[in-house]
Amino acid sequence: MTTTETETMTIGNDGFPPFSLTRLLTTVFDPQPGDRVAILIDLPDPADVNDLRFLKDARYSIQRHAVEDFQNALRDGVMAELRLRGGELFAYAETGGSNLDLPDEAMAPDGTHISLAEDVYKQYEIILCISTFSATAPLTAFAKQYGFRGATMHGMNDIILSTGLCVDYRDVSADAEKLRLAMTEADWFEADFECGGESTTLKILTDKQAAQKSHGLCRERVPDVANLPAGEVYFVPQRAEGAFPLKYDNGTIGMMRVSDGRIQEATLLSGDADTVAAHNAKLKSDPVTGVIGELGFGTQVLPVSGRDIQDEKILGTFHVATGRSDHLGGHLTPDLFAEKMNATHDDILYAPHKTPEIKVPQVRMHKQGETTVILENYQTTAFIDAVLA
Repeated sequence: MTTTETETMTIGNDGFPPFSLTRLLTTVFDPQPGDRVAILIDLPDPADVNDLRFLKDARYSIQRHAVEDFQNALRDGVMAELRLRGGELFAYAETGGSNLDLPDEAMAPDGTHISLAEDVYKQYEIILCISTFSATAPLTAFAKQYGFRGATMHGMNDIILSTGLCVDYRDVSADAEKLRLAMTEADWFEADFECGGESTTLKILTDKQAAQKSHGLCRERVPDVANLPAGEVYFVPQRAEGAFPLKYDNGTIGMMRVSDGRIQEATLLSGDADTVAAHNAKLKSDPVTGVIGELGFGTQVLPVSGRDIQDEKILGTFHVATGRSDHLGGHLTPDLFAEKMNATHDDILYAPHKTPEIKVPQVRMHKQGETTVILENYQTTAFIDAVLA
């Protein structure tokens, strides 16, 4: 944090300091003088970036933040303060799904067609992606290929901007590391569920693997992409078995029957039968879509934002994910899916505000011969509280 920031920063009524792009860039990246920074956004029609005409459309509130709170801030003093270069914004076509591969073609506000690989990935040291659909997986792969660092901030809204992006990620990293050390090399985790008159358990085997953390820091000058807001400890499961309820976007709830590490079948608990039937058809035609690819636990005390990107980082919540896992160190790459559009990474968040119909009496961890309850009814137990003290 710069001296100027320290002298002028105030704390709001919600306990978070006002958003500062200088603070965010400094803590996350530790940028060096001369680093070039670019901003990427997605639009249904990238041509709407011409003369920034998308700003006139209320549908693009996420992309508006990219201009008003990031690009304008860069040009109004942040670049000069941190001695950065660039500040350009480019738009690519929406992918239509979480973590699907990005197109190479993009557009600049002056109408110029560009190549993301040649004109962005190879030319900038820091790339900020503020988008509707998550681009963490593809940008992580491109960072390793081209050598840049970046941050993905999909789904940004006012709450995220004023809370989850206002923290000092050095503190977030320290807390995440405490929880990571407590969970690393666990044998398995079990989550109990109660929903629709059924009581089930999902067992996820981690086989003593090293736990990983999403902590928001990319300060080393090595290729890396942070997913912000950050703050979770996660595993790429080795196997999974049992059953768990899933709440679809339209409110339908199905029960997922899991064996051999993937969802084999979904059955209807409530809502629209056609939604579950469509899911089963997808599982049959492209079985990789049902693979359990992540187990994650939130580590931060944050307000509910209504967007999973922040809400899955809240302490007491947890999530499982299906599909693509290469950006997490897993083996599921897009080429393993039968259909290109199926190669998504889809988080399934369990939190009181998101899944009030689904009770989670306990989540347990088995490590070094002992089974420890880590969550009860979306609350941390004394074990976790002591770890984070």
